[in-house]
Amino acid sequence: MKPRIVVDAMGGDNAPQEIVAGALMAAGGLDVELFLVGKTKAIEEELSGTHINQNLSIIDAPDVIPMEARIDVVKGMPGASLNVGMQMVKNGEADALVTAGNTAATLTSAMVNLRRIKGLSRPALAAFISAGEGKMTLMLDVGANAESKPGHLIQYAHMGSVTMEKMYGIQNPRVGLLSNGEEDTKGNTLTLTVNRSLRKSDLNFIGNIEAGELPQHVCDVAIMDGFTGNIVMKTAEGIAELFTSELERAVRMTPWNLAAGLVLKSELRKTQKRLDYREFGGGQLLGTNGIVVIGHGRSNSRAIFSGIRAARDAVENNLLEVITEVAGHIPEVVNENT
Repeated sequence: MKPRIVVDAMGGDNAPQEIVAGALMAAGGLDVELFLVGKTKAIEEELSGTHINQNLSIIDAPDVIPMEARIDVVKGMPGASLNVGMQMVKNGEADALVTAGNTAATLTSAMVNLRRIKGLSRPALAAFISAGEGKMTLMLDVGANAESKPGHLIQYAHMGSVTMEKMYGIQNPRVGLLSNGEEDTKGNTLTLTVNRSLRKSDLNFIGNIEAGELPQHVCDVAIMDGFTGNIVMKTAEGIAELFTSELERAVRMTPWNLAAGLVLKSELRKTQKRLDYREFGGGQLLGTNGIVVIGHGRSNSRAIFSGIRAARDAVENNLLEVITEVAGHIPEVVNENT
């Protein structure tokens, strides 16, 4: 049976144009069944003149959640595309959801409609950072929770480790804790407490890592609170975009540079691709009773395609079942101070 994936056609800065275009790419290039959820007329206008793949259907949702929506607004709009899509996942009509909408709104919708996996205190948003050719480090949390307690980070470590093992075949993944120094004595109260706990766990914990080590692939999973993680991710995206634009400018500066650029064209494209967030498609929300992929608000069609591919892979690798099983064996957060 093909993975059934809901795509929030109205979520993101470039909706519905780029969302629909990315879904069309996925319907033709991936073995999935897609549901475009949103305002039917707007979706049909984007599909006009295109060949509609039989693997793609439209589900009407009359409302759109604004990018700046508050929690109460999200809860009060059951007819919004995001909430309709979440309900489809909850009811078993779909296996996963992909959206480029507001992260806070998506988290709220997931918590209201899907609920948390039993045993997990808070979901975490997990995203990859490139660490050289063919190498990736999974970072979490990168924005689901602005504040976290030690117990939450310990749970993130277990979720991240099993994700890398089951989805990407990495045996005994190396887990690192982001801090301001490699020594176990470095960090704030949060990181010091988490470090001590992870040292006693059965995870392959390598200790503290510094932000500058993330691109060096010193670990397979990097744990941090969501406030820090969001800043790290956005900084990495900005540096990657700056590098790419400066590289292109340098190539055009002189005829000699341009000639060298033509010779190295294929390698330069590979480098750009490794640094491009659109190739990863977004982050996975781990810890809710359903597979949810949250793309960048600026996602274009290629990023949406990548997000759908990531959702498909999560479904085919039974990631939800794996996380649920792991949740029964990891430390439970019993209060807000643990």
